[in-house]
Amino acid sequence: MHTPLRDFLRTETGSASVLLAAAVAALAWANAAPSSYEGFWHTELAMRFGAHGLSLDLREWVNSGLMTLFFFVVGLEARREFDMGELRERRRATLPAVVGLAGMAVPVLVYVACNAGHASAHGWGVAMSTDTAFALGMLALIGKQLPAGLRIFILTISVVDDFVALAVIAVVYSGHIEQSYLWPALACFTGMLALHRTGAKRPVFVAVAAAAAAAAWLMLRKSGVEPVIVGLALGLLTSAYPANRDALERASGLFQAFREQPTPELARDARIGVASAISPNARLQRLYHPWTSYGIVPLFALANSGLTISTDEASTAFTSPITLGIIAAYVLGKPAGVIGTSWLISRLRGGSLRPAVGWGALAAGGAITGVGFTVSLLIATLAFSGRDLTQAKIGVLSAVVLSVVTTWLIAWTLGLLPEQARIRSLLGSAESIVDLVPPVNDRRDHVRGPVDAPVTVVEFGDFECPYCGRAEPVMRDLLAHAGDVRYVWRHLPLTDVHPHAQLAAEAAQAAGDQGAFWEMHDALLAHQGALAIDDVIRYAEEIGLDIDRFHTGLSSLAGATRIAEDVESADRSGVSGTPAFFINGRRHDGAYDIESLTAAVETARLRVSLQQTARRRIFTGVRGGEPG
Repeated sequence: MHTPLRDFLRTETGSASVLLAAAVAALAWANAAPSSYEGFWHTELAMRFGAHGLSLDLREWVNSGLMTLFFFVVGLEARREFDMGELRERRRATLPAVVGLAGMAVPVLVYVACNAGHASAHGWGVAMSTDTAFALGMLALIGKQLPAGLRIFILTISVVDDFVALAVIAVVYSGHIEQSYLWPALACFTGMLALHRTGAKRPVFVAVAAAAAAAAWLMLRKSGVEPVIVGLALGLLTSAYPANRDALERASGLFQAFREQPTPELARDARIGVASAISPNARLQRLYHPWTSYGIVPLFALANSGLTISTDEASTAFTSPITLGIIAAYVLGKPAGVIGTSWLISRLRGGSLRPAVGWGALAAGGAITGVGFTVSLLIATLAFSGRDLTQAKIGVLSAVVLSVVTTWLIAWTLGLLPEQARIRSLLGSAESIVDLVPPVNDRRDHVRGPVDAPVTVVEFGDFECPYCGRAEPVMRDLLAHAGDVRYVWRHLPLTDVHPHAQLAAEAAQAAGDQGAFWEMHDALLAHQGALAIDDVIRYAEEIGLDIDRFHTGLSSLAGATRIAEDVESADRSGVSGTPAFFINGRRHDGAYDIESLTAAVETARLRVSLQQTARRRIFTGVRGGEPG
């Protein structure tokens, strides 16, 4: 099973190796043939339309042109987090917003302190931004035992990081502003925003929006403002949302029409219908993210990481306030800003607002935020030149190495802790975000397993869905080997693709009226190819139900209201397909094989235990503070 976040992290993990290889290749090329390296990237490439045109060298085309697409993907991911991710609960946005700002302000102060009284102090922007892609990739490679929540936390604080970094580039490190070009650029932005507000989705409107974006890029470039902000703006305008049932049913209808009459026109309608069921954000991210991760960012590294390093230059750099300031900012300032601010907010809010991971995991996360590569090198090329630029690049690359080594040491140390201490340091005791609406109700829901179990697995299922049939033995195995887990079934009959799904769900409800819901549940999933009315009546006979009463229940549609309530619950919980699992109220986005579900259940069990321990400590502290 694939999810946007899982795909995003998987792509970042793979691209980290490609990015690292590109940086090493740039260093090797620049030192083996310095004139060849610089000569190639200074090659002019011009685009002309009649008397008008734009001429840049290859490095500028990469830094200002292709990197616009990189920031477009950054904007897409930021918008997805605001619409569907951790930041959709605005209360939860407070912590990453403040931590993101502090995680930039502290290293900037460290850099300025190291460069006080020097002209190089104006390069403070080099020392503030985390390369999210590189950081997450390296974190996955060296910290596999760290919780997934740490990656999510870093991803959310990087939203603020990217916003501020782009604002700094546009305001501080752009050249002289030409007002005559800036106003047309703003007009193009306004046009794109107007098209977005109207919700226009026809190809002609998309083409107009793309033309407006290209014009805005060109005008900003002419005005002296770094044009990569166009990419971020476009990404933030692209909404994200889960596929809804209406759109999926419409797509199914279009495909069915094509199946019955396979004409080119119906093929086109079916293709458009299927694509439109997925949000524009998801479609564009799926399309462009691999190109940026495996192509554009490594190409940027190849164009900007090349340093001709001699012994004299290295010794000069490591006594230079630029190099030392960048290293100190990233290796010391970044972790101090992230970890210190998280701790301070948690203390000030009495623990009600804290990271979703333990402090040990957060220490590793704070260290890996010192990986400032892509945006740092981009700002370095804008802020410095000549020897200062070389020293800045040495500082950035050195900070990457030191931050990765520090993160590995922290992860290794955490692995040496006793089991309970290690679990507490990794998971923490923060309350997990709840996706399931409404929560499980023992009096209403169909529950299998101990009622007071600490872990509850909810499945939205369809008795005719073959994937639900494959998941059923997995759930049996899970319940058999985990005695403290309860299992809840909620109906989600996909009637547009499974004609007998509604009847099967009503049969299960009718059996439930006689206290035999789970017996009918098992029979239906065991015979998914035979769910007609005669079949379900036969199953009712086999499990010993009162057939007259069962038949009356089916005829009166008594279970339809209850099924409709489950379908509404699925809609409110963002579920549109089956099977969909929730573990202690949180959507399980991984695979549903026995290994993945067992690991997710174990994590939920440990989290509950840590939360209960934290509550007991708070209660004991309150009682201990009461006057005798």
